[in-house]
Amino acid sequence: MKLSLLPLLVVAALALTACGETTTSRAGSGAMMGAATGAAIGSLSGNAGRGAAIGAGTGAVGGFLFDQHRRGNID
Repeated sequence: MKLSLLPLLVVAALALTACGETTTSRAGSGAMMGAATGAAIGSLSGNAGRGAAIGAGTGAVGGFLFDQHRRGNID
């Protein structure tokens, strides 16, 4: 059951990552979706907390970089 839910969570995370108009909202939404995806993937390996922490950090950085790219600060 867990394995069939994982692709759906990954697609949802990719679709919703970096939503927003401000730097804060894009980084925040990236962190939330990263944490959710990381927890789901981490639960498959037995450590949802570590997966959520890694996913949140990665999502926040990704959301920030996406925002900077949209603003023209990064090529």
